[in-house]
Amino acid sequence: MSKARLVITAIEVEGRSPAEVIAAYGVSRSWLYDLVKRYRAEGDAAFEPRSRRPRTSPTATPASTLELVLRLRKELTESGLDAGADTIGWHLTHHHQLTLSRATIHRLLTRAGAVVPEPTKRPKSSYIRFAAEQPNETWQSDFTHYRLATGVDTEIITWLDDHSRLALLVSAHPRITGSIVLATFRQAVDLHGYPASTLTDNGMVYTTRFSGGRGGRNHLEHELRRLDIVQKNSRPNHPTTCGKVERFQQTMKKWLRAQPRQPATTAELQTLLDQFVIEYNQHRPHRSLPHQSTPATAYTARPKATPGADRSVDTHNRVRTDRVDQTGCVTLRSAGRLHHIGIGRTHAGTHVLLLVQDQHIRVIDAATGELLRELLLDPRKDYQPTGRPPGPTRR
Repeated sequence: MSKARLVITAIEVEGRSPAEVIAAYGVSRSWLYDLVKRYRAEGDAAFEPRSRRPRTSPTATPASTLELVLRLRKELTESGLDAGADTIGWHLTHHHQLTLSRATIHRLLTRAGAVVPEPTKRPKSSYIRFAAEQPNETWQSDFTHYRLATGVDTEIITWLDDHSRLALLVSAHPRITGSIVLATFRQAVDLHGYPASTLTDNGMVYTTRFSGGRGGRNHLEHELRRLDIVQKNSRPNHPTTCGKVERFQQTMKKWLRAQPRQPATTAELQTLLDQFVIEYNQHRPHRSLPHQSTPATAYTARPKATPGADRSVDTHNRVRTDRVDQTGCVTLRSAGRLHHIGIGRTHAGTHVLLLVQDQHIRVIDAATGELLRELLLDPRKDYQPTGRPPGPTRR
């Protein structure tokens, strides 16, 4: 039995005086008289626990503000854009002249059922983050698959500034090749200047480092070395190294899925991508940037980095085997282009080793070690004229 019921029984049934009950049970005078008053007015309901919630909450978020927060959440989600507490807070501040803390916005969304708590999810603060100090210090690039409404497969390549997250260039193609990577890089350069370095994965269109020595440097590698731009590549099975551009691609695809009409051609897809780039760069706050600024603002806020590395000693060395064909030639691929090197018909059928250091080539007999030819490759020509091979002539 609760003390309240015990006290009421002593007063109402036993007829004991309030002073006697106060002394016997150690209760306050005000509590006793309030309890008796409630019991005589409400009966047994007086024994039920009472809410301790204050009658008024002067600091509570107004209903109109809650409605605005939920409306922004709905509009951003339906547009395929980020609709988290940070983004909603940015829109409230910049478009509605309201200031709410991130915690308050998150609490309002949770109470309204717009956010499902994930207590076991790894917090973002546990990740080690890194970013370039200046715009154009590092450009990240990657490409991703996208299927058109007609079922035709396409690929979208992105060049992204590591410091500001500015989408430098986003373009759609039936298939990404080494030539397209180089062409899009040059387009981004025309728009934004040269970067000091690039960061990509190890796809063959970006680097031939894992090609086993076949093909030499590709188009992009030659271009970056010529311009003294440092080329960085992620380690295999470490996708988080290029996490910024991969996160961008997730945001882009989410936005594309939210559009009322899915593109049926590459041209229609490119039109949508151009619209998204404007929205992403100029109108959408990025939560990882200082003061939740837009990528366009962050890109113009600091001086831009420029190439400065000396890559003259950065040589590409490889050894490959071949067999002199009936016309007296061997082939070698350089910068994505196949070249024919004349050795001489007298060596037809000979197994040879090609020792390649950038454009400097030595061709030796694989069986005897005899030097058959030494030359500096002319990348402008397919056929490299024979000339007289160094060393003694085979008879």
